[in-house]
Amino acid sequence: MVHSVKRDVVTAEKSNSHVFPLKYKRRKVSAKREFPQSCGRKAPQANPKPGEEGSCPENLEFLLGSGRIAPLISAKSNVDGASVGSVENGAALVEPPPANGGVDIALQLQVFQPYVPVEVVDGSMHKRYPSRRRVSASRDYPPHCGRRSSGLRKEKFSGVNNCELIVGDVAGKPVDEGCTSHQSQGEEYVGIEPSKDRVIGSIVHPLVDEEDHKDGCVTRHKVRETLRLFQAIVRKLLKDEESKSKDDKSGTGRVDRLAGNTLKQKGKWVNTGASILGDVPGVEVGDEFRYRVELVVIGLHRPFQSGIDYLNRDGKLIATSIVSSGAYDDKFYNSDELLYSGQGGNPKNKDKAEDQKLEGGNLSLKNSLDEQTPVRVIHGFKETKRIGISGSKVKIVATYTYDGLYLVERYWPEKGPYNTIVYKFQLRRKAGQPELAMKVVKKAKKGCLRPGLCEEDISQGKEKMPISAINTVDDEKPHQFEYIPHMTYPSLYNLSPSMGCECIDGCSDSEKCNCAVKNGGEIPFNYDRAIVIAKPLVHECGPSCKCPPSCHNRVSQHGIQFELEIFKTESSGWGVRSLTSIPSGSFICEYTGELLQDKEAEERTNNDEYLFDIGRNYSTPAVFQLPDLIPPDLKTSDSCKSMEDVGFTIDAAQYGSVGRFINHSCSPNLYAQNLLYDHGDLRMPHVMLFASENIPPLQELTYHYNYMLDQVHDSDGNIKKKSCYCGTSECSGRLY
Repeated sequence: MVHSVKRDVVTAEKSNSHVFPLKYKRRKVSAKREFPQSCGRKAPQANPKPGEEGSCPENLEFLLGSGRIAPLISAKSNVDGASVGSVENGAALVEPPPANGGVDIALQLQVFQPYVPVEVVDGSMHKRYPSRRRVSASRDYPPHCGRRSSGLRKEKFSGVNNCELIVGDVAGKPVDEGCTSHQSQGEEYVGIEPSKDRVIGSIVHPLVDEEDHKDGCVTRHKVRETLRLFQAIVRKLLKDEESKSKDDKSGTGRVDRLAGNTLKQKGKWVNTGASILGDVPGVEVGDEFRYRVELVVIGLHRPFQSGIDYLNRDGKLIATSIVSSGAYDDKFYNSDELLYSGQGGNPKNKDKAEDQKLEGGNLSLKNSLDEQTPVRVIHGFKETKRIGISGSKVKIVATYTYDGLYLVERYWPEKGPYNTIVYKFQLRRKAGQPELAMKVVKKAKKGCLRPGLCEEDISQGKEKMPISAINTVDDEKPHQFEYIPHMTYPSLYNLSPSMGCECIDGCSDSEKCNCAVKNGGEIPFNYDRAIVIAKPLVHECGPSCKCPPSCHNRVSQHGIQFELEIFKTESSGWGVRSLTSIPSGSFICEYTGELLQDKEAEERTNNDEYLFDIGRNYSTPAVFQLPDLIPPDLKTSDSCKSMEDVGFTIDAAQYGSVGRFINHSCSPNLYAQNLLYDHGDLRMPHVMLFASENIPPLQELTYHYNYMLDQVHDSDGNIKKKSCYCGTSECSGRLY
């Protein structure tokens, strides 16, 4: 995991410089640790003499990383009351207790004779420890110790070989290759990779999940995987809530909180160490979220409710992020300036409103102005949307968008709506960051003509909404083809509809609905028209079903639901993107074209760019692995029939839909789902593309083509090779 740390924050000296204030909060901690027999309040007071059983050589090495504790000689030694900062070959780096209003951080090398039971086996000496026991203690911690600390200062001290003292929350080391430093207006923020343990006194505490940081830093792939898992669990929980009868009053509570807790229990939260100042590893400007909990899960904004997050650095509160909620007015779309109201003072229940105080989050923003430290800004916006095919249901939908780093320019108090003092903060977006896609789209729609517009509607009116073509790279226009929004089959196959359901008012009963039975006992979609989770094969209601067109098990057959456009990319030809936000699990489009048998498709290898081999899409990485991560009690039934290589291929070269323009990516945001609704032949399912994550506007839509390297041949049997230009960090370099 990478922490952004300002390199010149501290220049700790080895003289009598006072770093920590004398008084700080006491708190209770508990831990299980392995203690030698003479340690602890209940331990025997007598110490064995040298040479007697239980003694050990003075040069016995102790490693803090092993989780074992090296005790001091006795409570009456000359280091009484001090805390051990590091251990090197039996020597303790001791930090003296507070004195004269502060702590002298000059280090003293104290050599002690630890008492550790040993035994000799095959000529080798091994340490013996008694059984583990739980202990409790109250300790005084400097401001930079503990989970909520922010300081990450590193200073090398002479006199100790290879010893680095971390004054702050985390013991760390310089980041290995692959974790980059962050440059910000001449100030360098250096990534620090923490060890999996943090040292508080002489006790080793686990800091974060080892799996989270086994590669040294939190990657973009790790953040996306965590968010996908969160969104899949939320969709499953929502589906369970929808399937309950009206008489069932038992609820699961907040599905977002429950999903977040589930991920936490499985150790899937990321960026869980010390608070981060500046960019958060794995998070990009423009990322969108549907739940506030998602911000907490990835470490972008840690409070569940408070609008201001902050850390404590050198005893001073510094803001790290804010959530700005409200409507998007014209000023938002045309300015990099943000006016933010402070927190506190609002009336609660019957209490009267009070003046806001310059403390807590408000004080941290003021200090960010003084220190000129960056503040992450997340815009929150709630709107009312109609859901379902018919749009008969109304739902309040929230969207949180990460807008990048801002600097506080000024602040002032003024009278608020309750005639009380409210603090106002003016922030300005730092230059050089990508512009939010929603602003780009808003500006483009205000103009009379889109820049680079070369075709108004490639579907020629066959879709619900026009699909335009944009080219700002060169003068090329899309090649001519016949647009078909739905898959059609040759008459020689004589496909007939499968047996439908008898649900007149819509499908809900998992036992009586025939379509639910074919899906393993449940409807695969929720009322938001989002697929709950990827499966080998999904059955929608079809022409033989008695349920109405508004049935929530009729999703893909209604066509595209988002405003799509094709655009010319820099290196991958034409691509597809959306002008609106796409929630995770949403249907995008169907991949249509000519249905060919595999033998016939092999004869078209000279033009294989538009061939889709049916049945080969179940190996889509990072999507079909999600069910393995979902807790057993939340898993969707997987008893429906699986798909194999069925012997048919779709060729979209001459006939196709907008799906023919969607490019491959080694780290895609879509996946291909096999689906049946108008017939029951398992050999010829429809290929539907669904969103595997939340997709912001103007982000290119991609899916994994699932080619195998060195397995594509030309008509002469020679291996064909094609380079991949997706540009992601997971790119293999080759398409096939």
